[in-house]
Amino acid sequence: MTATLADDRQSATIGIRNWRRTTGIVISVLIGAFLVFDVIGKLTRPDAVIEGTRDLGFPIDQAYVMGVVLLVCLVVYAIPRTAVLGAVGITAYLGGAVTANMRIESPVFSTTLFAVYLGVLLWIGLVLRRPELLKVAGLRR
Repeated sequence: MTATLADDRQSATIGIRNWRRTTGIVISVLIGAFLVFDVIGKLTRPDAVIEGTRDLGFPIDQAYVMGVVLLVCLVVYAIPRTAVLGAVGITAYLGGAVTANMRIESPVFSTTLFAVYLGVLLWIGLVLRRPELLKVAGLRR
C-alpha cells in the first residue's frame, strides 16, 4: 500500500510539472508570436510603423535597427539554453518602449503599461518552463 501511495504522489507531481511546463511554453509562444509580429512591422516599415516611429520622436531608419535588435533577442529567447539571456534582452527592449511612451506622455494604461504586462508574462512563461530560475532569484530554496 505504501508503494502505491508513493507512486500516486510521484505521478501527481509529474503531472503538475508537465502542466506548468506546457502552460509556460504556451505563454512563451504567444509572447514570441506577438513580438515576431512587431519585428515584421519594424523590418517592413508599413505606414503605421513609420508614423508611430515618428510620433515617438525616433528617426524612421531606427525602426529597422529596433527590429533587428528585437529579432536577435527573440532568436536567443527561443533557444532553450539561452532563453534567460534572450528574456533579459527583450526586457530591456520593452523597458525602452516604456520610456519612449512616457517621454511623449502617452496614456499610461493603454500603451505604456502594455509593455510592462508583456514583460511580466514573458518572465512568467519562462519561470513556468524553468522553475529552477526561482532558486537563482532567491525566491525558492
